[in-house]
Amino acid sequence: MGPSTLLLIMVVAGVAAVHGHLATDTPAAQFWEQALPGTTMPEAIADLVMKGIDHSPLVEHYSVLPSISVCTLFSSVCNPRTVAETGIFFHEAQLLPGSAMTLSFPADAEAAILPHDVTGKVPFRNLADVLATFNVPVGSDEAAQVRDTLRRCQEPPVAGEVKTCATSLEGTVRSAMAMLGTVNEQGVWAATSALPHGGLPRQTYVVRAVSPLDGDRYVSCHRVPFPYAVYQCHAAENGYRAYVVSLSGLRGGPAASMLAFCHADTSSWNPAHPAFEVLNTRPGGTPVCHFMPYGDLAFVKKAGRAY
Repeated sequence: MGPSTLLLIMVVAGVAAVHGHLATDTPAAQFWEQALPGTTMPEAIADLVMKGIDHSPLVEHYSVLPSISVCTLFSSVCNPRTVAETGIFFHEAQLLPGSAMTLSFPADAEAAILPHDVTGKVPFRNLADVLATFNVPVGSDEAAQVRDTLRRCQEPPVAGEVKTCATSLEGTVRSAMAMLGTVNEQGVWAATSALPHGGLPRQTYVVRAVSPLDGDRYVSCHRVPFPYAVYQCHAAENGYRAYVVSLSGLRGGPAASMLAFCHADTSSWNPAHPAFEVLNTRPGGTPVCHFMPYGDLAFVKKAGRAY
């Protein structure tokens, strides 16, 4: 019996013990409450935490699903036409009440957030070990996604940026705190976009309200394709503006409260990034703004305070 088989048995046994419990009963939720007092764990994150317990990727087949999260990363290789249809990238001038925006956010890939003690036992760095542990066929589309994520996490950040990849919710929170230069978590809070679990159907949405996100330093954590939830967190030294944008469908349907980040300095971005073609701009040109997809996280440090 090999290590992967033993781990599989441990996870299945753990699932049986906690199946049906609320997310508030989990170690991840308890850590969140202690680390981010006053910040309720977003529903999207709680859902992914429970999925990691009730439907562990160690016992379920991993398949590639569209992930718009990846398209917000600087080294993205997403197809510009596909990205343009989502409306994830836009100009800052569009953030005015009454503005119309065409959006089409698909139901995103929902890789489960594994418990912290489990992520310490599963491989992450070595491609062959990851493929073997999660039964991902060599040469498959899924294997290509895994290889690309490992490459993204191992390559150096662009100039003026810090980044890291975290394989657990606890690791993601700690990484964000370190990037914010915070030795304790007081005064730091986390937020996500609030949009329907199944995404937003393609139609025209009207901007109902726009308000600045209350902070002066931000860390964005995006999910990247992997058999379980891996967050790539990054922070720029300057040039960030962040907003909360309330949207509703022009013809009815779902409403959403979206986090939006605008990057004023894109001079070090990959010229092939799809945002430049979508917005008809170039590195160092007009600011690039993007919405935060379902399940992505932003960590915020409020202005004018020392910790």
